[in-house]
Amino acid sequence: MSDLDRNKDVLRRFYEEFWTKGNVDVIDELIADDYVDHQPLPDLPAGKAGFAELIRVWKTGFPDGGETCDDLIAEGDKVVGLFTFRGTHTGEFMGIAPTGRTVTMTGIDVVRIRDGKIVEFWYAEQLHDLLRQLDALPESVAASAARGEQSA
Repeated sequence: MSDLDRNKDVLRRFYEEFWTKGNVDVIDELIADDYVDHQPLPDLPAGKAGFAELIRVWKTGFPDGGETCDDLIAEGDKVVGLFTFRGTHTGEFMGIAPTGRTVTMTGIDVVRIRDGKIVEFWYAEQLHDLLRQLDALPESVAASAARGEQSA
């Protein structure tokens, strides 16, 4: 198996173990000690502790939630993953009371891998779309979205 294939397998496990199973017990296997999240949520600690809390936030809000890996692209020490998240909002999520709504969100993750572990994490996800599905956008933003306007 090539290094690129091994790196892709790390990202596949990342989706399955963390985002689908909510299994933070494998954090030491998949996340490096010097891990950096380049877009952490406010008020989360840095490093592995912050990552574990991020998983908890999502699994609290969407206990049945999970990510499917739609595509992987690898070059050098980086892997790009296209994913789709699906889940039912049955717990509090980022201050939003449970709605019971089923949501779908797509996104892109970029990870840098060293020695079989994720060292750096960047992502772009359609969180705005997820919040719209939860009816959790401010009225002005929701009205603009309904008219097809882009927010600045």
